[in-house]
Amino acid sequence: MEQQQQQQLAAILGADPNPFEALISQLMSSANDQRSQAEALFNLCRDLHPDALAAKLATLLHSSAHLEIRAMSAILLRKLLTRESSSGDASSPSYLWPRLSPTSQASLKSLLLASVQHEDTKSIAKKLCDTVSELAAGLLPDDAWPELLPFMFQSVTSDNPRLQESALLIFSQLAQYIGDTLLPHLPTLHSVLLSSLSHPTSADVRIAALSAAINLVQCLPSAADRDRFGDLLPAMMRTLTESLNSGQEATAQEALELLIELAGTEPRFLRRQLPDVVSAMLQIAEADQLEEGTRHLAVEFVITLAEARERAPGMMRRLPQFIGRLFAVLMKMLLDIEDEPAWHGAEAEDEDAGETSNYSVAQECLDRLSIAVGGNTIVPVASELLPAYLSAPEWQKHHAALITLAQIAEGCSKVMIKNLEQVVNMVLNSFQDPHPRVRWAAINAIGQLSTDLGPDLQVQYHQRVLPALASVMDDFQNPRVQAHAASAVLNFSENCTPDILTPYLDGIVSKLLVLLQNGKQMVQEGALTALASVADSSQEQFQKYYDAVMPYLKAIFMNATDKSKRMLRAKSMECISLVGMAVGKEKFREDAKQVMEVLMTLQGSQMEADDPITSYMLQAWARLCKCLGQDFLPYMNIVMPPLLQSAQLKPDVTITSADSDEEIDDSDDDSIETITLGDKRIGIRTSVLEEKATACNMLCCYADELKEGFYPWIDQVAPTLVPLLKFYFHEEVRKAAVAAMPELLRSAKLAVEKGLAQGRDESYVKQLSDYIIPSLIEALHKEPETEICASMLDSLNECVQLSGPLLAEGQVRSIVDEIKHVITASTTRKRERAERTKAEDFDAEEGELLKEENEQEEEVFDQVGECLGTLIKTFKASFLPFFDELAMYITPMLGKDKTAEERRIAICIFDDVAEQCREAALRYYDTYLPFLLEACNDENVDVRQAAVYGVGVCAEFGGSVFRPLVGEALSRLNNVIKHPDALHSDNVMAYDNAVSALGKICQFHRDSIDAAQVVPAWLSCLPIKGDLIEAKVVHDQLCSMVERSDRELLGPNNQYLPKIISVFAEVLCAGKDLATEQTAGRMINLLRQLQQTLPPSVLASTWSSLQPQQQLALQSVLSS
Repeated sequence: MEQQQQQQLAAILGADPNPFEALISQLMSSANDQRSQAEALFNLCRDLHPDALAAKLATLLHSSAHLEIRAMSAILLRKLLTRESSSGDASSPSYLWPRLSPTSQASLKSLLLASVQHEDTKSIAKKLCDTVSELAAGLLPDDAWPELLPFMFQSVTSDNPRLQESALLIFSQLAQYIGDTLLPHLPTLHSVLLSSLSHPTSADVRIAALSAAINLVQCLPSAADRDRFGDLLPAMMRTLTESLNSGQEATAQEALELLIELAGTEPRFLRRQLPDVVSAMLQIAEADQLEEGTRHLAVEFVITLAEARERAPGMMRRLPQFIGRLFAVLMKMLLDIEDEPAWHGAEAEDEDAGETSNYSVAQECLDRLSIAVGGNTIVPVASELLPAYLSAPEWQKHHAALITLAQIAEGCSKVMIKNLEQVVNMVLNSFQDPHPRVRWAAINAIGQLSTDLGPDLQVQYHQRVLPALASVMDDFQNPRVQAHAASAVLNFSENCTPDILTPYLDGIVSKLLVLLQNGKQMVQEGALTALASVADSSQEQFQKYYDAVMPYLKAIFMNATDKSKRMLRAKSMECISLVGMAVGKEKFREDAKQVMEVLMTLQGSQMEADDPITSYMLQAWARLCKCLGQDFLPYMNIVMPPLLQSAQLKPDVTITSADSDEEIDDSDDDSIETITLGDKRIGIRTSVLEEKATACNMLCCYADELKEGFYPWIDQVAPTLVPLLKFYFHEEVRKAAVAAMPELLRSAKLAVEKGLAQGRDESYVKQLSDYIIPSLIEALHKEPETEICASMLDSLNECVQLSGPLLAEGQVRSIVDEIKHVITASTTRKRERAERTKAEDFDAEEGELLKEENEQEEEVFDQVGECLGTLIKTFKASFLPFFDELAMYITPMLGKDKTAEERRIAICIFDDVAEQCREAALRYYDTYLPFLLEACNDENVDVRQAAVYGVGVCAEFGGSVFRPLVGEALSRLNNVIKHPDALHSDNVMAYDNAVSALGKICQFHRDSIDAAQVVPAWLSCLPIKGDLIEAKVVHDQLCSMVERSDRELLGPNNQYLPKIISVFAEVLCAGKDLATEQTAGRMINLLRQLQQTLPPSVLASTWSSLQPQQQLALQSVLSS
């Protein structure tokens, strides 16, 4: 074998060019065995004779007579010269360059340039340019190809259009690598691009110049350099208009795609000529005679500009007249819809029968446009166009108006909620439209508005919307309309409280039961999802319908066994489990057993991979578990194996290069989502991801519901979920994995504590925590989504609470380092947002959006505070060295320029330190107490509450360090207590904490205050009823003071006794809320003593000052 291969290699790399050319054509063979033999030989050449292979390929590329051989050589060379090999390792054999001798390197470079110079075939020239760019990208940063730039400048000014095009293509691919190298040549480049953009004969040169100009503008480091190229814009736009005028739409579409890229990455480059550019694009969009593809790209350009919020906030809102024109174009595109007979047949797959590509582009773009520019801009435009459409004779116009309303609702929700009356009237009037597709669109709009304008819509208009939906359920002529009405009930009830829904249940449930028995499967499915949602929203109110509904549900579930009814059966399963959860275990138990028997047989049967029932089944089992609790344990052995299998699904991913011609197969397949990362295009089958996400969520549910009962599965579930903390293909999978971490730890901990862990002890919990916590920290470090960062911190906090002292110091260190990183990253994001406010067109609406983004940061800070609180409570004074490191991150959060939430969090952290570390914390008082006292009168109530609570803590533990500040503390607390709105529901927590702090000053600093005034003042604030934790502390303190007959409390001649008794009475009337059982017991004993010792007259007058129900309550308490 060895010898035969050596002979083959010798022939291939020998003087005769034919064997090598034959090898290359075999690499393109469609016969697998022939191709794989050729690949093996090619790889041998690569590994053993790199110099000879490179020379052979370059020669073929330069001089083979066969087009496909030249093309293949360019592709193979490019692969061999690509630095990012799959292993990312520069020494890997597939990266040829470093393994070539200097002579080979030099001759390869010159052969490549020579090929560029004389290659005439456009498609090969493009591949060649790719190869040259690939190699140059690795060499230019080290200045290892000095001949290249002169060659390019020379080619670009030659009189050969093909060569000019090639040079420009190489420029545009290299711009990102050689931006710096090009800076000295900008003036030359400017004039070269200007003349190439206006090339008299070749459209190819003009497009290549457009590409080069756009890539160059994107990689120039400074705005000033970019502005120098601003005057190219008219010429850049001309490449587009000229190709359209000469009927070359394919060229125009290339130009549009390049300009869309520019709009997304450097929108401000267009700013000075924005009106001209946008106007030109709208003219294209409005031109009926152009191809749809061209018009859609022009629309995409304007929408991309509107969406470029981070780079050019508010810019497009400055041009309301253009938004109006674009809106009109989109609504007109919605008219492109046929009344297809198939639609009326109500088979699921004909849902969009009659919709054209114009229609679906317009639908998507209306949604994106309204989200991008917001309601204040869109609603005025819409309210001008919609009435005309609704009053027109054609059904298509009515349909378009209703679809438009549904599409813009998400982006315009705030403004539309202010005009709900008009919106609801528009939609409900169309419920009677003669055309069924219009009625369908009206119902569709109500469904969408219920989601986007809820719960306002539900609260204000339930009395109009629900009856309207109920009446269209009777449209038996049009089953698709009926089915849609049922699914609108689902949208409506998802955002609805039981009290709104209950009065309508009789009517709705009886109609849905009629629909369940309908011959059309689509109608039955709609009715099932609506019933499930209504049950879920009305909870125990649904019990009275259970006996009527459940037999129908079970009948469908048991009998819908045919393949065509898979979805029907899946939905019946969903409905049964949701109804069961709504009515509760007692009512559901018997049916649950029956349903689980069927589920078990189903689970055991062979199902097809795409059967929807799989993911419905995962969810149904989990709901049954929630409903049955520990009674569910016997079924876990059946549920878990397939669930783990789904959670372990590998994402079905295809990776191609982003600019490759081989589109991902099935790109028209809805279930494949593509994302572009760097120069790779990644296609992912979403159904796999959704099943995986569902499974991960269910695992979390079981752990949460079964607690220690979940213990037997931890060893399989933890290694499945922990790696998914970094599953970047799907957010839902990460969220589920994050949420499950504390649940797994809790389950393990409870199992060990209750002796259910097969003899394992605390070291098992430590081992699990040592696996989970570092993984969470590492995932947090890499997490791109702010919202998930907050969830990860939340989970980390719960895990630390659970493992507590089991944490090793190294882990505490890594948590602290990660917290520093989180604070820094968040501060950086906020700073970048603040930068955006300086943009020329920044307006109030952008301000609103920024505020929403910053609120997510607050959630992150909030969780940071919680984590630190837990660490301080767990490790007390031994955490302080870490706290000292963090102080430089936390103290700035107290600044006046920070948000109220940041100030509150910083104060809470200090409160925790003072409370948990006591004497050890005294050294921080100098820094923090002044902030604390000032914050007692902050305008934000949560800041006030945290501050007055802290004052109480410092009064209790601060001793002599706190004493000099007692006077100031009293006056600050007094401001809170005496505030005219102190007892308003917003302020009551701050009030209660101020009263508690005042009590602490009375208790620990009696000698520094005028006790005869302050103690009675404190008593007059009791009882406190808002903050139930503080209430218990304060009322216990009151008890102790009475027990030791505190002089200042009882007052001269016991004059405050009636007040004390009435406080006791109020506390005792409130049951367990305001005092612990022990405190209540002490109060009752005190009252009995007072009954014995006080003169009857005093008792009588005290008694008469109580309210009648307090007198009764006291009598029953004292007599029992």
